[in-house]
Amino acid sequence: MSAIRSSHLVALSLPLAASAALAQQPAVQQVVKPPVAQAWIDIATGAGFGMPAGGAGGANPMAMMGGLFGGGRSAGNSFGQTTAVPAGRWVDVTLYTRNNPQLAEAQQAVPAGFLNPALKLQSPRELRGGVPPEPGDERVVEPEFERPKGRMLLYWGCGDTIRTGQPRVVDFATATPADLARFFQSRRATQRGTHAAPGRPSWPGRDDTRMVPDGASLAGEHLFTGAGVPEGFRFQIATAQDLMPPIALKQQDQSGATRLDWQALPTARAYFISGMGAKAGGKGDNEVEMVLWTSSEQPEVGFGLMDYQTNSAVDRWLKEQVLLAPRTTTCTVPKGVFTGEGAMLRMIAYGSELNLAHPPRPTDPKIAWEPQWAVKLRVKSQTTAMLGMEMPAMPAAAAEAEPGRAPAKEEKKPDARDAVKEGVKDVLKGLFGR
Repeated sequence: MSAIRSSHLVALSLPLAASAALAQQPAVQQVVKPPVAQAWIDIATGAGFGMPAGGAGGANPMAMMGGLFGGGRSAGNSFGQTTAVPAGRWVDVTLYTRNNPQLAEAQQAVPAGFLNPALKLQSPRELRGGVPPEPGDERVVEPEFERPKGRMLLYWGCGDTIRTGQPRVVDFATATPADLARFFQSRRATQRGTHAAPGRPSWPGRDDTRMVPDGASLAGEHLFTGAGVPEGFRFQIATAQDLMPPIALKQQDQSGATRLDWQALPTARAYFISGMGAKAGGKGDNEVEMVLWTSSEQPEVGFGLMDYQTNSAVDRWLKEQVLLAPRTTTCTVPKGVFTGEGAMLRMIAYGSELNLAHPPRPTDPKIAWEPQWAVKLRVKSQTTAMLGMEMPAMPAAAAEAEPGRAPAKEEKKPDARDAVKEGVKDVLKGLFGR
């Protein structure tokens, strides 16, 4: 009887041992090679208004923030407008091929509803903006910050009144690393997109500075060609990744609170709004307080959110109630948040990022993936506004002197707010690394 039991145990142990051995075997790691050619396409729509440097008489510190917040006016179409996002419609393109690292020019055939003839991509003569990304590089870009000065107050959430427990306050003169980490809770999933570098033709370029026409559409077939560019670098852009409409932001005072309204954009994945104000601090004219407010339901300073974000990150932050849902059309800035020199509002609508590669990735991990080409396309719409002010884009003529007449020079008198402006500079340099 014992022999029979032993034989049964042996019979049972054999499959279990085999299963354990299989479980211990490492999973097959698929060989993934970078694409031979990579294209980056950034698409942005800007709205709002720009502010003359220095503001009215140079006294308003908020005017100094216009350039940082993408509120400047554009003098034409040049590469990089999708980063600055002045009012208008902007497209930046970069192309690279490992078959020809010194590629000087290329072409991008685009749908007739965009521009005709094809876009002329040209490589810059010198490197701008640091080391360019390698094809397939999906790392998040982390900006570098310096320690700013003064104090900062953080409010968050849409509503008529300030919520209990707000604001959070940080004094940069005394804050510990733990204090700063708690205060600067900021999400970011921005990857590298279009860039200018030798051997990587881009558009717009030196010889092709055509503006994106009103009503233009990128939806349809695109084709990249050039020396060393793989044949058949052809792909489709769907309506979901087309140029987004501008954000038409309306403001209405409600007993001290400011109600913001806008029309939902058809292809928006989510929204985010932030405001920044400045005022003299309580320790004298040489101190400055920066006041932040964001539309998040969670404490969030939002410095990393005013840029392109990945689809997965946007979806995750929607669940965390950091971003506003795509059908949202209103949000109220609580009464009492901004009580100083005014505030600058920024709003972004995230489009859906598109990532394509040919041939597609094999489902069998034993088969190496060696794509011939890949495309990363990012879409957003942004607007900038002064809190409580309904202002369209400022005409260039409004900021210019009368023809034939030199502008009058005003003698600048010392102003206590000058110290505030200098404090704003220090804070912004630290926060934005500029």
